[in-house]
Amino acid sequence: MSEENTKPASESFDQKEVEQLIAPPPAEVPQGGVVAATPVAQQSVKPIDFRNPVFLSEAELRRLRISHDDFVRYLSARLSLFLRMEVGLKVASLLTTTYGKFTDGLPSPTHLSLFKIEPLIGAGILELGPRLALSFTDRLLGGRGIEINGDRTLTEIETALVEDVLLIMLEEWCSQWKYEQPLKPAVIGTESSGRFLQTSPRDAIVLELTLECVFGDCTEQIRLGLPYYTVEPLAKKLFARRQKEATVAPAPRRAEWQPAYDRIKVPVRAEWDALELSLREIACLRVGDVVEMPPTLCAETRVLMNGAPKFVGTVGLDTDRVAVQLTRKLHPEETSHDQPDGRKIT
Repeated sequence: MSEENTKPASESFDQKEVEQLIAPPPAEVPQGGVVAATPVAQQSVKPIDFRNPVFLSEAELRRLRISHDDFVRYLSARLSLFLRMEVGLKVASLLTTTYGKFTDGLPSPTHLSLFKIEPLIGAGILELGPRLALSFTDRLLGGRGIEINGDRTLTEIETALVEDVLLIMLEEWCSQWKYEQPLKPAVIGTESSGRFLQTSPRDAIVLELTLECVFGDCTEQIRLGLPYYTVEPLAKKLFARRQKEATVAPAPRRAEWQPAYDRIKVPVRAEWDALELSLREIACLRVGDVVEMPPTLCAETRVLMNGAPKFVGTVGLDTDRVAVQLTRKLHPEETSHDQPDGRKIT
């Protein structure tokens, strides 16, 4: 320590002197008076909303979104057949939220159907806007399915008619999980407001699916809310199956002999590339004439199966029959030969 910064132990230091003692040494200033800035490692900052906890990763939500895209496509076709009128559906959002936030976001009045899916635990909520529900009932009663203005609760007859449509939605949703577990839905009650629903604790996590529905001139949203503890067993099986399909390559199938092949008959013949004759020589041939052939020709007999050359063999006698002993298999480039009319076949 330099003399100017050193004091006897009996003397006290003021605040300014203490700061000078603990301050880091100044950086060396290069010529020109410019000090190079020291690069600082960039740190990624991610926002976290503790009021909306997320129990599913982005990859898991993506898999659920793909599964529900299939569900919406099949549901649109099935509802169109049932109502005899085109029903357009698409996924508006798929997210996790709390039960209290889900019920607080429901409009009032509206049509809420409480349902249970056996053998899963918990109860779900299916919300259908009154205008869309009344349009469905109008179509089921023989109308044109036009949009009916009126924010009111449904009557008992309208509720019974709409329940048929809601059961189709729930059955189609359950059919998307048939590879994981067979499910059976059942409607257990109806409500007109979400303020007094107590099917789950307010802090319970809910998987919320919002669909945009276009039916005639009516455009409304359909909301499906299921507690996460209800969907969790299905989601785990789905993720495990998709992961297995993505990582495990299918084993190549071995060729096996099938009993049905036993009675299939394939024409087999043997032939030689013997010699070439002119038309005049062929015209002069008579019964009893001898055509000379090279002795090595017998060892170059081609065996054809169904008209295609497959093997090369040697012609000989086996007791009282003429036989061909196969010596080698022909390669693909050797399988071309001439037909009797001079054409090449492979």
